[in-house]
Amino acid sequence: MSFKEDHDSLNSASYFAHVINNINAGIWEYNINTNEVNWSDGFYRVLGYEPGEIESSYSFFYDQVLYHGDKKIFAKSINDRSANNTSTVQVRLLTKNDGYQWFENVSRRSDDPANPQIYGSLTNIHFHKLAELQSAQKETLFFEGGKIARVAVWEADVSSMNLTLSSEGYELFDLNSAAKLSVDDAVSFFEPDYRPIAASAIENIIKLCRSFDLELCFRSAKNRVFWVRFKAIPIINDYGKCISIRGIIQDIDQAKKREVIAQNALNLSNDQNKRLQNFAYIVSHNLRSHTGNLEFMVNLYNDSESKEERAEVFEHIKSISSSLNTTVKHLEEVVKIQAEINKDKKVVDFQETFETIIRALKGNINDLNAKIEYDFSKAPEINYIPAYLESIMQNLLTNALKYSSKNRQPLIRCHTFKMNSHVYLIFEDNGMGIDMERFGTEVFGMYKTFHQNSDAKGIGLFITRNQVESLGGTIKLESTVDVGTKFTIKLT
Repeated sequence: MSFKEDHDSLNSASYFAHVINNINAGIWEYNINTNEVNWSDGFYRVLGYEPGEIESSYSFFYDQVLYHGDKKIFAKSINDRSANNTSTVQVRLLTKNDGYQWFENVSRRSDDPANPQIYGSLTNIHFHKLAELQSAQKETLFFEGGKIARVAVWEADVSSMNLTLSSEGYELFDLNSAAKLSVDDAVSFFEPDYRPIAASAIENIIKLCRSFDLELCFRSAKNRVFWVRFKAIPIINDYGKCISIRGIIQDIDQAKKREVIAQNALNLSNDQNKRLQNFAYIVSHNLRSHTGNLEFMVNLYNDSESKEERAEVFEHIKSISSSLNTTVKHLEEVVKIQAEINKDKKVVDFQETFETIIRALKGNINDLNAKIEYDFSKAPEINYIPAYLESIMQNLLTNALKYSSKNRQPLIRCHTFKMNSHVYLIFEDNGMGIDMERFGTEVFGMYKTFHQNSDAKGIGLFITRNQVESLGGTIKLESTVDVGTKFTIKLT
């Protein structure tokens, strides 16, 4: 009901009732014993209703008007048992035409034990509250960003996918502060290899509320290329849905370069240690075999009684000496690989190099009637040590010819391509193939042969692998007996 002019709780009732019912605020009374509620006309009007248009009761107000998230603080404010206690709370109420709006409610308990009432006033503070919340939101955004790191702060609204950047962000992007960016626009600033990573992270944070923390390569509007830390957390609503994304973007280029240099140095050190251990094993194994045989033959020579026996033993000693000399030369080649790592690289043309090798092996190719196909159009050149590339391609072509099948015309294919900034060389043939189950782990070993071929020395693939790996590449072999062999070499 409305406040009436003869209401007992007001002095000079007619005058005060007129004032109360016409001010831009709602006045209310609540009797604790009877649960009776009185609302002024202004109470209805601040909610957008005409007096009496909605039910004037505590239950209706609590269940239908008061926002569910604010019920606890409102109930606490009016149920406080301290006499003469004044309580002020800000709550959201459902208006007739404008949805939920913010109101400030001030309530006070009566100090008359015979008349246990709570009374109060309700004032619309919606626009003031929105301005306050927006200001607080911006302050929180930049405060949280500064707390995470003193870097550029960004926020994306999920509904519009528009991006808000701090001033540091515009500097990082090399953009004018008046520029408008969408999330897709921002993703396009990452280098091509890293765009799918950034896009996937944003998709996951929106759909699954998964935070992310990435290190990606970035290109600014002025073509500055550098590494950034791209980090974000989801901002969710009451239903657990991501409504915005808040994060940072930080220039970490110097730190990243130091990290890469340190990691490369560590990798190089590890690789060199492995090669050194491998080389030491080879030296120990191969030289020990020769020296053991040589020692045996010298003792046998000393024990021989006839010239004929000594002559025969001496021929064996010469043979062992020759093998020892060959082994030392092969070891010198391995040492030479390590020594040439620091040689200047040059831009080398694949087709020119390969055709030079074909001309050198023309006699072998013609004898076998081998067909050679090649295509270097997808990666025509490479920055490499020329002698290494020539050696790698010559060893692979020589092997393909040497181990060609007698049951069909030899077919050898060679081509290159680029993937993720790496250059790959593919070499495949239809030759004898290798039993990978039996010999797969030994293919690149020194003096390892897998066919009854008198020309096989078992040194070519060992040298090839060392050359490839010394420059940070990898070599992979796929082979099937009597079908063929395929080498996939990542050169850089």
